[in-house]
Amino acid sequence: QGRLIGGVVGTQMSNFGLETALSQLNIEFRRVAVGDRHVLVELQSSGWLLGGESSGHILCLDLASTGDGIVSGLQVLCALHREGRSLYTARCEMIRYPQHLVNVAYAEEKNLSTKAVKLAINEAEARLGREGRVLLRHSGTEPVVRVMVEGRDEQLVKCLAEELAETVSQELS
Repeated sequence: QGRLIGGVVGTQMSNFGLETALSQLNIEFRRVAVGDRHVLVELQSSGWLLGGESSGHILCLDLASTGDGIVSGLQVLCALHREGRSLYTARCEMIRYPQHLVNVAYAEEKNLSTKAVKLAINEAEARLGREGRVLLRHSGTEPVVRVMVEGRDEQLVKCLAEELAETVSQELS
């Protein structure tokens, strides 16, 4: 843990394995909308210091006011040195969950809160149980709905993502 104050902020796209690993260390994890600006706002409002996106934008607010790759890399090296561990050993403690993302294109943005979509999400979540999650969101950069499923079973994850994407596609057409 080192100098960690508070918890860690990630985005909706942060891997479920990160949340699981932090939970095992009794470190609170909060998800926010995609975008490092959302991570920054949550860090500032909660008084926490560490957060980031799976894209690699990591914020260490005790050292910099914006994401900085060099600062992030140096922080990792300091923690490894302090604990006398290799990067490989530290990395093995977080098991990355299989994640499948399908982009469903649309001509006109529509509400995804239809009965069919809600039912498909509920069914997928029931099949995943506590070992996975489902995320549907409109992209902020292109006319697509991002359908993401992650969980321990890679085949199930892919199957559920494809099924959900098909349902979303039908509702958007």
